[in-house]
Amino acid sequence: MDPGEHPVDELDQQAAVVRLSDCIQLMQADLVHANPAPDNLAHPVADVLMYDPMDAWTSIEDRIILAVGLRCGSPDFDQLLHRASNSNAAAVIVKAHGASLDELQSAAVRHSLAVLVAPDNADWTRLAALARASVMGAAVDSVSGVRLGDLYAFANAAASITSGAASIVDPLGRVLGYSTLPGQPIDELRRVTTLSLQEIKPPAFDADFKIVYASGNAVLIPAADDEMARLALAVRAGGELLGSIWIIDPGEDKRQTALESLNRMAPLAGLHMLHARSASDFGERRNGDLIRTLMEDTVHASFAAAQLGLDAAQGLAVAAFSINRPESGTLESVREIHRLLHLVTTVCNIQFKTSHTALIGSVVYALLPCGGTSPRTVHRRVAQEIGAYANTISSYPIIAAVGGIAPKLQDLPRSRAEALQTQQYLLHRHTPVPGDTGGQASAAGLFEDHRIPLNLLKIGAFIDDNGLGDLDDIARIQAHDADQQTDYLQTLRAYLTSNGNISAMAARLHVHNNTVRYRVGRLAKDFGLDLDDPQQRLWLWLRLTTMDLAPKATPAVQE
Repeated sequence: MDPGEHPVDELDQQAAVVRLSDCIQLMQADLVHANPAPDNLAHPVADVLMYDPMDAWTSIEDRIILAVGLRCGSPDFDQLLHRASNSNAAAVIVKAHGASLDELQSAAVRHSLAVLVAPDNADWTRLAALARASVMGAAVDSVSGVRLGDLYAFANAAASITSGAASIVDPLGRVLGYSTLPGQPIDELRRVTTLSLQEIKPPAFDADFKIVYASGNAVLIPAADDEMARLALAVRAGGELLGSIWIIDPGEDKRQTALESLNRMAPLAGLHMLHARSASDFGERRNGDLIRTLMEDTVHASFAAAQLGLDAAQGLAVAAFSINRPESGTLESVREIHRLLHLVTTVCNIQFKTSHTALIGSVVYALLPCGGTSPRTVHRRVAQEIGAYANTISSYPIIAAVGGIAPKLQDLPRSRAEALQTQQYLLHRHTPVPGDTGGQASAAGLFEDHRIPLNLLKIGAFIDDNGLGDLDDIARIQAHDADQQTDYLQTLRAYLTSNGNISAMAARLHVHNNTVRYRVGRLAKDFGLDLDDPQQRLWLWLRLTTMDLAPKATPAVQE
């Protein structure tokens, strides 16, 4: 995001209604929506409730309910869904604890209620804080273009909106992020603290911090000695102090507007600080490095598997997931691919009770266990389930492909190659139309589902790489069609597809049988083809088939 694109006036543009979909997006808490109907996603959200079945029933309209300690299928859980549906609750968040997605989806659909599934290892306190902060943050969307948790980008946005250099500090005095916009004045205190990433005096012993913490709104801290005046705001989420934002005073003419802007940014600041505080980013980077080693470096694969705690005794299969959108590299595409990573992680956790996932380039990878009597059936179901949830994270379809089973760690590069080949083939078949943001179904498949076309593509690549088709009959027919505006290639394709059956060709080409006979005769005569020769027919068919299968304008899978 370019901070300069957010003028102060934008802070007056609050959403009239906070929707459930907005809250889910801002929470980014690995939640899987068991019933992602449009009405559910558009449901207004007003508050968050930690549910205790022993407490007296209170008004829960438009609330997100956290079902702490409840299991799908238990009487208390069924009673909660019944009550929540009748009371028009926004959603219920529950942990799977062994329940399948089908069970959770069935319960959600039965009660016409949004049910969000959190990972079993999720911390309820953190989920509650994120949910409450998201409800507030969704209504103040002035700097939503910043990736959640990127406090340096958030500081730049705050500095642009308030016209003063910004720093974000935690309760211990650590500088978590600071702005770097050119032209904004700073003093020696700001210079020292940003270099050391630490306040000179701990906040607990600093009078200015105490003033800020005691106030519910942004305040002016007057200049002292050689220091510049500052505007400051305590950032809280669910009553918990997360830290503070400090802005170099932009001057008397801009001060009041800047103070109001800071107050309006408080909910989003809380969201950013909550996300930054978690260790998820570190875990994602570590997983990415180790999984990349498994798939690329067979020498160190055993070490990477040990670091991941990976059990490969029964084999593994590499699954690849991507979002089929016409452009990449935009802010929205980056946000969507991270949501896809969270979706894949959560579904794998529910299905396998563990997950080994990573985002590498623009592809989300997952290592799927191969235990049980029919692992490929499970792999197919997982890929299809993830594709079915595509509309919860993007308006574009998800392309999911699973490579063959790798009996040993050293076979994982082959499984990955097969997954990417299958994904590229499915991408070619589902090329998005520019400007079209919907209407296409997600695609999912195993490598063996498309083994024949994938092998034919390899043959086509061999033909091209060795120049075997440069001057053959197909090349001559192509050149003639292009030069003379004829359709001999279409006639030949229809002839081979119809196995030489004149009536079938006529129906396919929508012409009379005699016209077909004439065209076939001219084709054979003009190009010296012997269509009765089985070897020549095989070559012609092979060339046409591999040409038709080859990607033309498909966006390549990025590594």
